[in-house]
Amino acid sequence: MSLISVLVVDDHESFRKLIASMLQQSEDFQIIGQALDGLEAVQKAEELQPDLILLDIGLPKLNGMEAARRIRKLVPKAKILFFSQESSPDVVREASKVGAMGYVQKTCARSDLLPALEAYLGGEQFVSSSLKGWESNENTAPRSPYQHEVQFYSEDEFFFERFAQFIGAAIKMGNAAIVVTTNFHHEGLVQRLKAESVDLDGAIQRGTYTWLDADESLSAIMVNDLPDPVLFFKGIEGLIEEASKNVKVEHPRVAFCGERVGLLWAEGKTEAAIRLEQLCNELSAKYDIDMLCAYPLKSVSGDENEGAIKRIRDEHSAVHSR
Repeated sequence: MSLISVLVVDDHESFRKLIASMLQQSEDFQIIGQALDGLEAVQKAEELQPDLILLDIGLPKLNGMEAARRIRKLVPKAKILFFSQESSPDVVREASKVGAMGYVQKTCARSDLLPALEAYLGGEQFVSSSLKGWESNENTAPRSPYQHEVQFYSEDEFFFERFAQFIGAAIKMGNAAIVVTTNFHHEGLVQRLKAESVDLDGAIQRGTYTWLDADESLSAIMVNDLPDPVLFFKGIEGLIEEASKNVKVEHPRVAFCGERVGLLWAEGKTEAAIRLEQLCNELSAKYDIDMLCAYPLKSVSGDENEGAIKRIRDEHSAVHSR
């Protein structure tokens, strides 16, 4: 029996090495090529005619979904197995629509890749067990669970790393991003995103990337030292709706991240910061958005703040600290 030829497509060398090491555990598969972006994936797929393509969704130059559509026309015999950080059921359904035989969440790659390959050998579809509800009928399916994460960071480098990852993933998938940071942090983010081959200029031209100055936008929504709900929603809803219109994927989402809450906390305005977090949760109930906010650790440390920190954590779906 001849070996099954595999093309591995991912823009991170460490992940490609992980995939290669895991494929070595099977006697059925042979890697015949690698690609670092969507355009290169299409070119190598046409050139090499692989049996199986392990394809990241968040790719530079051309996202994985669009690359898959082009590959399906050029190499109809090839099977596609998607990898992604994205856990939205809408994205999994979109992957199924473009003809993917499987979808593995990247955080589960070590445990799920070999079972996904076994499913391929058996002619079956595979989706990571961590991804629930994707099969629901699109007309009746509930909206994706909200993602409202908080990052406590000790150094600016960790701020740039997490925010760039969050924003870059959205842009690479063809979605939109609204970023609310200080000018200093925004300059650092722009450098980081471009260094990671994120097409920021293209996103700006398409109207899918918007930056707001955190200090100015915070002043615009504050009344009596508390964020005013009317001003908050008035200031952000139009931006979300406009950004969503400019997104061309079938189920658009908006990545909304910022540090206004961190600025409030640093000023000792605990109740204002928590109220702003609550307004963000109300916003998520209305729109398909994923949120990430940031607090500098030096502003949240100390036993006297323990109760308030717990309240902040409770307003979020995930907590990161570094």
